[in-house]
Amino acid sequence: MMTTHNKSKRKSSNQVQSARRNLIAGSLIATLIALTPYIFYSYENVPDTAVWDNFLFTFESKFYQDANAAAWVVMMKFLPLLLLFIWFFTCRHWWYHALLVPIGMFSFQLIGVLVDETGVIDELHLIYMLPMMAIIVPSIYLIRAKLFNKMNSNKSLQELEEEFTLRPKNLLSKFKDYF
Repeated sequence: MMTTHNKSKRKSSNQVQSARRNLIAGSLIATLIALTPYIFYSYENVPDTAVWDNFLFTFESKFYQDANAAAWVVMMKFLPLLLLFIWFFTCRHWWYHALLVPIGMFSFQLIGVLVDETGVIDELHLIYMLPMMAIIVPSIYLIRAKLFNKMNSNKSLQELEEEFTLRPKNLLSKFKDYF
């Protein structure tokens, strides 16, 4: 009798700790999303000169010839990528893998801005994304087809979405599931 009470007490304690971790993680994510305008406008602190020298590093803008413009372009690629990653890792719908396509696109663009400061950005990135899209798009279509087949078996849409939803225990295990 005593061991059953201890097990239920231990389960209750684990549920409270899990709820606390979820509350803390959710609060951090919500705060990060709320801070995105401030993160974006941080480029205004970068000077309008070709060379930006500070106590951490020295940055020389070759392509834009203006460190402020380079910082603005980086923020234009980084923030949507950040928000897409948050959406991807917190999404519970069956179609969340479709978010990998815009994540790939913004990743290629950000890499192009950071590394390529001597060439034209936003060109030919679609060619590099074709292999990823060739895997993701048919996979999503197959999941959709399977979903419609199961809908004919008189299951509710909620039951079907629950069946296709992956629910790891925490953010780290969810990250490991994808990579």
